Amino acid sequence: MTRVLIADDQALLRGSFRVLVDSAPGLEVVGEASDGVEAVALTRREHPDVVLMDVRMPEMDGIEATRRICAETPVKVLMLTTFDLDEYVYAALRAGASGFLLKDTRPPDLLAAIEVVAQGDALLAPSVTRRLVAEFARLPPGPVTRLAGVTAREQEVLTLIARGLSNDEIATRLHVGIATVKTHIGRLLHKLAARDRAQLVIAAYESGLIRPAPTLPTPHAK
Repeated sequence: MTRVLIADDQALLRGSFRVLVDSAPGLEVVGEASDGVEAVALTRREHPDVVLMDVRMPEMDGIEATRRICAETPVKVLMLTTFDLDEYVYAALRAGASGFLLKDTRPPDLLAAIEVVAQGDALLAPSVTRRLVAEFARLPPGPVTRLAGVTAREQEVLTLIARGLSNDEIATRLHVGIATVKTHIGRLLHKLAARDRAQLVIAAYESGLIRPAPTLPTPHAK
């Protein structure tokens, strides 16, 4: 059973999320928080598997609450917001969030996202992924930072992860088995002190291992 904590300052939304999550087989809500302070306290007490975390909350926002939860526990955080602004996406992932979805996500997709995050995978909505890559594209190029202890093969795997390839696609590209890919990913997570694939993507971009292609202007119609 996957245990879920819901953190949102709107009681109506919390109630809606509770009904949705509790209606799904294999999921149960173990608590509700109305602000970031309460979310951190309930996480420490209830030990959920996943926290559905709103970004904008009183007392302590969802970004800071996520940072504290991820620093202290292995709990996964799935960010939910009505805003898909660049600073929220980047800040949430840097804080340790494993996923980022908009609140208008369809209920089945939200439930699937909880399961994905609970299993240790990262999840980003396509629109959020585009914004994240765009954020890195705007940064001035810097020197490539050496990834301590990462082998050449692991760098290949990291590059493909950052480009959005699945484990199956990485295995095909490198002509290796799925088990080998998973082993490389496990070693990368350990060496880079990353919680999941989302953190590996950030490490790949911040180290300069890969650079996002600049966005080309849309040509004017004749």
